[in-house]
Amino acid sequence: MAAVAERVRAGRGESVRSVLTIVKREVRDSLRDWRIVVPVVILTVFFPVLMSLVADVALRWVAKYGAPIVGDRLLPFLLMVVGFFPISFSLVIALETFAGEKERKSLEPLLATPLTDAQLYLGKTLAAMIPPLLAAYLGITVYLVGLYFFEGWTPPPILLVLVPVLTTAEGLVMVSGAVVVSSQTTSVRASNLLASFIIIPMALLVQGEAIIMFWANYNVLWWIVLFLIVVDVILVRMGIHTFNREELLGREIDELNLGSMWRTFCGYLRWERWFFGRDVQKMPPGLRWLGVLGGLYGRDIPSILRRSWLALLTVTIGIVASAFIGQVFAARYPLPAEMLGLEYISAETFSEIPAVGWLPAFTIEGVLGNNVRALLLAALLAVFSFGTLAVALLMAPLAIVFFFVAQAAHVGYSPALFLVAFVLPHGLLEVPAAASRLRWPSVWELPLCRLPGE
Repeated sequence: MAAVAERVRAGRGESVRSVLTIVKREVRDSLRDWRIVVPVVILTVFFPVLMSLVADVALRWVAKYGAPIVGDRLLPFLLMVVGFFPISFSLVIALETFAGEKERKSLEPLLATPLTDAQLYLGKTLAAMIPPLLAAYLGITVYLVGLYFFEGWTPPPILLVLVPVLTTAEGLVMVSGAVVVSSQTTSVRASNLLASFIIIPMALLVQGEAIIMFWANYNVLWWIVLFLIVVDVILVRMGIHTFNREELLGREIDELNLGSMWRTFCGYLRWERWFFGRDVQKMPPGLRWLGVLGGLYGRDIPSILRRSWLALLTVTIGIVASAFIGQVFAARYPLPAEMLGLEYISAETFSEIPAVGWLPAFTIEGVLGNNVRALLLAALLAVFSFGTLAVALLMAPLAIVFFFVAQAAHVGYSPALFLVAFVLPHGLLEVPAAASRLRWPSVWELPLCRLPGE
């Protein structure tokens, strides 16, 4: 046993050394190109100095009008921006990892080494992360030093820890996503175009973080850090799983294969007829329709549920979290008992509800249209967020539902009866649909790019 354990440790050590060798090579090549190093260093140092001057001018301006709280909120916000600005350069380096080397004809010798696909991919990813993160830490340091000497301002300890951690998490997600894009494209031009799928979500995230910074609700940012770490793990795992050096060398051009996409989509709408092992064609013509139902409910749906167990588990966890959130807010903000007079509810109650702009009309067409629109929007967002935003859009209305369930229980109604009467009828259809939209990224993205002739 001791000899086996020693061999396992030796194998792990050799794998780590192989990855570090790739990292050293890639970092050395990046730092050797002065056209990359000089602009990054100049902008990394110049931008924090500029932000320090902006902060100084802003503090003086708001002091004139007696609004010092604006300046107090502006300094942490600029600290976050200073940290994010250098890691935006990470896309340039990360997109060059595979697509750039293939265009320069320097990828073939590297792929011919005895390294495994996982070692090669991890080495390239780590090497693309190091320069932008170092630049981000340098920019944060320059900004803090400038504010300390010119304004005498020092950030609170939680902010001093939070901003570097948040910057690191954002940089890891951007680099991991860019390396996935670079490994699946055939040219730098194509990878630059696809990088918009990384830039746009990160820009929206930074805008949301800016709002949180101005509210000084730093605890929410820790949840964003956790979310970014989960996304980074997903990206790295997906990149290692899909990376194939033989396919990377053999692929010359990507083709948007709409026919393959349509065939894959139609394949999910067909299933084999089955009826408890009997030959459906030999059944009486009037009973052959049972084979359609038997194949759908006896084979196809159970197979889909087995393949989607992880998506269903994720949705279940989201539902449990929504129930907890709704209960917490119901206990914190109880409603008066007279607002929940459920004994007098009738069909006219829903037709007489005053119109609210952001709510659908309480009719069959209005509710159905709203649900279809929400499911399509969630499916579209799932493609850009690996299913996470679909879960978030499901959790928001469910948290409201469980809020009212807890309120009904608080005033003496049966929560189970309330849930069965108001939620269960459409929930039986909407929850499986919500689970299926988590699989949209894999359903649509896999047949997206194929070689001609496939």
